[in-house]
Amino acid sequence: MNAAELKPFALLQDLSDEEAELLAEELESRELAPGRALFEQGADADGMFLVLEGRLTLASREQGELGGVGRGELLGALSLVAPGRREVSAVAAEPCRVAWLEHGAFRRLMDDAPRAACRILEALLRETAGQLREALPALGQALPSAPNDGPE
Repeated sequence: MNAAELKPFALLQDLSDEEAELLAEELESRELAPGRALFEQGADADGMFLVLEGRLTLASREQGELGGVGRGELLGALSLVAPGRREVSAVAAEPCRVAWLEHGAFRRLMDDAPRAACRILEALLRETAGQLREALPALGQALPSAPNDGPE
């Protein structure tokens, strides 16, 4: 894996060339044929995937197909800091190449290159905060109104 392949990823834009090289050393490249699952819903979420080439379809058992991700997009970034279970399945819609940053490899990066890890975490928090801000209006409409127990 080389650092130049990381340039399309907005989450990694703040990394210096040296930091990108350190990250690239921790990434594991994987190739998928069409129809092959990258991961299944409910599997351990123990790392982030970067889509280098191709397109993956996302689906859940409850809601069916949810869309897809392609080159320059990430899957599972939150599992770098909060491992859990995969919320959806990801299946290659066409030949794909992804890079995997396993949770343990990210921990090593935190020890070996704390500045790079901090930049990744800052970008992850910015992206997550933006998504939360976008979702708040819909979330407010979906929540039941709290009863007014205060003085009248």
